[in-house]
Amino acid sequence: MRRLLLALPFALLPLAVAHANEHKHEHAHEHAEHAEHAEHGSLNAHEHGVALLNVVLDGTSLELQLESPAMNLVGFEHAANSAADKAKVAAARSQLEQPLALFGIASGDCTVSMQELESPLFEGAAHDEHAHDEHHADAGDSEHSEIHAHYQLDCKKPGELKQLNLSELFKRFPATEKIQVQLIAPSGQQGLELTPANASLSF
Repeated sequence: MRRLLLALPFALLPLAVAHANEHKHEHAHEHAEHAEHAEHGSLNAHEHGVALLNVVLDGTSLELQLESPAMNLVGFEHAANSAADKAKVAAARSQLEQPLALFGIASGDCTVSMQELESPLFEGAAHDEHAHDEHHADAGDSEHSEIHAHYQLDCKKPGELKQLNLSELFKRFPATEKIQVQLIAPSGQQGLELTPANASLSF
């Protein structure tokens, strides 16, 4: 997967963390109840329920990078061996192939020019069991699988693209409790945290 935009957005991560910490302090008791899900400490260390979204609007180009623990999107992180697990992976992938709906992009006359989906779970579904077993062994039998989705859109009317609404993403993937966003747009740079109750971001 391309990592062209990761350096700059991730340089802004402390801004989002600082912003998020203001809210985390208010909900300390709530987070304590879910401490077992946050045992790894931070998003970069794979925190269930939390995803990261990088958004860059540059001219007519809108680029989105979503990174999430597989647990948030398919409900598990082990190799999809059963028919039921494979069906869940296929369903999640199908949903991720609809970025206009997932990110609430209803204005700006945007079309998807590129999309890449990457995950050990997807690779396992695309190869035979022997190939997947080799891949899984190479990965050290890690059960902390992630799913990365990278989209590039061309927007003919970027001036009309005022916001993104991730309500549909939260609805389709209810195990996702919050999304830490790094936004770079003509209006400036900002880090913010979205939740099902506050699912919109403005450019």
